[in-house]
Amino acid sequence: MKNSKLSRVSIWAVALLAVFAISSGQQAQSTDTQYYWMKVAAQDKFQRSVIASTGAAIEIVQDDYVIAYGNDTELAKIQKLGWLLASSNLAHEVRPLDFPEKDSAYHNYDELTAALRELAQNNSDIVTMSSIARTQEGRDIWSIRITSDSATAANKPGSIFMGGHHAREHLSVEMPLMLAQYLVTQYRNGNPRVVSLIQSRDIHIIPAVNPDGLEFDIKDGSYKMWRKNRTRNANGTYGVDLNRNYGYQWGGQGASSSPSSDTYRGTAPFSEIETQAIRNYVEANTNITVLLSVHSFSKLILYPWGFTYSAIETGADKLVHQTMARKMAEWNGYAPQQSSELYVSSGDTTDWSYGVHKIISFTFELDPANNGFGGGGFYPGAGVIQPVFQKNIEPFLYLIDYSDNPYRAINVGIGPIGPSDI
Repeated sequence: MKNSKLSRVSIWAVALLAVFAISSGQQAQSTDTQYYWMKVAAQDKFQRSVIASTGAAIEIVQDDYVIAYGNDTELAKIQKLGWLLASSNLAHEVRPLDFPEKDSAYHNYDELTAALRELAQNNSDIVTMSSIARTQEGRDIWSIRITSDSATAANKPGSIFMGGHHAREHLSVEMPLMLAQYLVTQYRNGNPRVVSLIQSRDIHIIPAVNPDGLEFDIKDGSYKMWRKNRTRNANGTYGVDLNRNYGYQWGGQGASSSPSSDTYRGTAPFSEIETQAIRNYVEANTNITVLLSVHSFSKLILYPWGFTYSAIETGADKLVHQTMARKMAEWNGYAPQQSSELYVSSGDTTDWSYGVHKIISFTFELDPANNGFGGGGFYPGAGVIQPVFQKNIEPFLYLIDYSDNPYRAINVGIGPIGPSDI
């Protein structure tokens, strides 16, 4: 995930990092590896990029510091920079197992599978469910395709929505699932706008890109702050950061070569079953013109590039990303910006989908803004699910609508693009 400059966290709350720390044993890495929360001084995107280049995962960005999560090697690198303000690796279980009663509205893998299967079986005239790959642990990565007259679907404008790249971001799974349910329900209710979209568009939804990681994060009695998938690495550690494993500009800044790192990029571009599955699916559906990758948290709308501070080179493409992001921000209240304005990172989904296929691509970082770890952040509770979906219905429908020609967005004229947007 990435985060923006958000309301300032109490320095005293941040200083008590032990409250939010996760035990290294829960990480299922090598027994010699320790994991830490780190408060690190950083004044701008350039210093944040230096921090990201150590392999630590930046989780909160403030005006003059960040909160990062990393292992002992990454801690040593940050100490060497001289920017470390505080750190802790004390054990703390955030919440109990799968999902606690107050979080029962979230879907584990079996519940997600059942919900998707029910949707497809009860609405076979407009919904097709398929497995696009099977993970290392044998779980299907499910896709849902929503369109009327599936025989002509490939000739319709396509959009794709995906969640669950990062295991601890459970809210990102709920949003694509709820979008699928909303579209079908509104179609059955005769909502003219939704009926028109389902008749004229080809909508692809992959709620859980990383089912193995998502399941691991909720097993054995606590949330684990797990980010990666569950590939067993050569050094005995587990996991690759799927959002650093895509092939465009793979191996650059902001993606670690260390298997112990939370931002480990993998052994090669598309080394992982999950990213291969997304690549193959997108490339098999050449009508897709718009992509949204849903993450949490921080209330952001991000667009390429992430691998460089430079803006998109093609003027119309830059403008359409900026304009669509601004428009969606009017509905959900998120902050629109180029990804690298936070820090440089390489090998992510949207850089690949735009860089290789010229698909107009966005990342949403969902609510909350910045409520710390444990009570908010990655585990904000079930009460946020419906409100977060409600504020994102219009952006979701907007993307589906504009998949026929995203470039018509720049003919709307919602205001000039200023230097701060470039």
